[in-house]
This record gives sequence, C-alpha cells and structure tokens, in this order.
Amino acid sequence: MMDASIAPEASALAALRRLLLATVILGTAGMGTELLLIGHVEGQLQRLPVFLLAAAWPSLIWLAVAPSRAAVRWVQLLMTLSTVSGAVGVSLHYYGNTAFELEMYPDLAGLALAQKALTGATPVLAPGSMTLLGLVGLAVTFRHPLIHMRAVGQSVKEVS
Repeated sequence: MMDASIAPEASALAALRRLLLATVILGTAGMGTELLLIGHVEGQLQRLPVFLLAAAWPSLIWLAVAPSRAAVRWVQLLMTLSTVSGAVGVSLHYYGNTAFELEMYPDLAGLALAQKALTGATPVLAPGSMTLLGLVGLAVTFRHPLIHMRAVGQSVKEVS
C-alpha cells in the first residue's frame, strides 16, 4: 500500500506524464505532417525522420491507450532514435548549407561562412525539433511505473 503522503505527488506525476504524452503525440503528428507537406522525402536521410515520426505516433497512442512495459520500452527506443536523428539533422543541414555557400562564394571562410550556413536556405535548427520531441518523450517514460514496478516487485495497483 502507498504511503498517504506520497499519494498526492504520485498523482501529480501521473498527470504531468499524461500532459507530456499528449504533447509528444500532437508534436509527432504535426511534425510528420509538416515534413510530408514540404516534401522532406528525397533520399533515405530525408525519409528517416518521417519514418521515425510515423512509427512514434502509433507507439505513443499505444502507450496512452493500453500502457504496458513493451509500449514503454518501444517508446523509449523510438524517442532515443528521434533525439539522435535531430542532432544528425542539424549537422546535415549545416554542412549542406556550408557546401552550397562555398559553391556560391568559394573564398568564404570562418565566421562569415558559419553565419551564411546558419541562415542559409535549409533551416539548420529545424531538426532540433526532433531532438526536443525525443527528449520530451523520454521524460514521459523516465522511471515509468510499468518499468520501475518490476524492478522493485510492486503490483500495478500499488504504483497507480
């Protein structure tokens, strides 16, 4: 049985977890739609974030509707991949802009090149949204009761 002093904190944590989960569900749906609308599907590297978002959305719904240890672990995997994908995307966007700017201005270098690359045609920081969604998704699953209860031998009723 749960200590009465812990119950309000556990209830607040569960509500926060639901709010973050709803945020990630809406974020993945919106970002996936946006990537499709802008045609972010040229080549495997551009399709990767679309694929991750397409896989994450039903997985997040699964966690919301029928929470299970498998759902939590699957969401953790996809959110970790999304976090990495966003960081790789920032790098790819930056280096793509750098290459474009060097084609246009071969003598450009240093801070001037970096400034041009950061403000170039491809939005450098946009893929960071994938990282942000991934981190929020990982926050949803952080010390999730369905994972934690197995480690300490609690029943589902004790942690909910």
